[in-house]
Amino acid sequence: MTNAWLIALDIDGTILRQDETMSPGVPDAVGRARDAGHEVMLATGRSWMGTHRFLDALEIRPEFVVCSNGAVTMRRIGSASTEDGPAVDGYERWNVETFDPSAVLSLLHDRLPDARYMVELGSGQRLYTAELDDWTLDGGRQVSFAELSSQEVSRVVVVSPGHDEDDFHRLVQDAGLNEVSYAIGWTAWLDIAPRGVDKGTALERVREALGDEGDRVFVAGDGRNDLGMFSWARSVGGRAVAMGQAPDEVKAAAGEVTGGVEDGGLADAIERIVLAVPERHFDSLALAQCGSARDEGPAAGSRGR
Repeated sequence: MTNAWLIALDIDGTILRQDETMSPGVPDAVGRARDAGHEVMLATGRSWMGTHRFLDALEIRPEFVVCSNGAVTMRRIGSASTEDGPAVDGYERWNVETFDPSAVLSLLHDRLPDARYMVELGSGQRLYTAELDDWTLDGGRQVSFAELSSQEVSRVVVVSPGHDEDDFHRLVQDAGLNEVSYAIGWTAWLDIAPRGVDKGTALERVREALGDEGDRVFVAGDGRNDLGMFSWARSVGGRAVAMGQAPDEVKAAAGEVTGGVEDGGLADAIERIVLAVPERHFDSLALAQCGSARDEGPAAGSRGR
């Protein structure tokens, strides 16, 4: 399709509510965008094992899927038709970024000895020190803390229920985590990736692979792990949309804001920007800008998994 949009969507807090039901109107809006010939893909903090079922739920088979906050990109090797089997059987690991986690784990464990730790290996397997309901651990293995550093990983996740966001920000500064990329979630959740890796770097690689040189890029998210994706989209002339419940810094990075996940904000944004706006006539139907969005009250948050 000429002038097709590349649409990259976060999952938690964007297409999905906290109870893991779809945000109002999202399946229909995504389906209409797909049927119009636009490339609708997911860009999430979740692992592939926690992501593929949403491709089935949305009835999409994009050529690429960005997982683990950009450290893992999956490529479709199976049919583009959802009628030919589940998504889990139709993708391969196309690009995987890894790093040696030993130094960062040591620094964090010195400061958070009682936290729960998990690493994701390049193969996708997860090793963890203790179970947590929010973690997708299918095929994972519980190990000692020392074993977490036994090989290179694509991500490190730390959860410390006794600490809040401010505590984690101070800890990151104190620990000097300058050799990795990281995102701090709404609760005491720290997600660490290889240095220089985020959703934006992965999406640029996808864009190059697709041969897309235009500015018809639409991304949407609600968390700090979406900051890189927002910056990338705006740098190529695309549109970056923050959900209404996002923190102020996330809204500011996006530049434009839609309604909250509970109110079907993503469906509204897709309708206004992708489906209803004639080519090159964006401004007349622009979404609410950050200044007005900051006047809204806080809403429930979410984090990439």
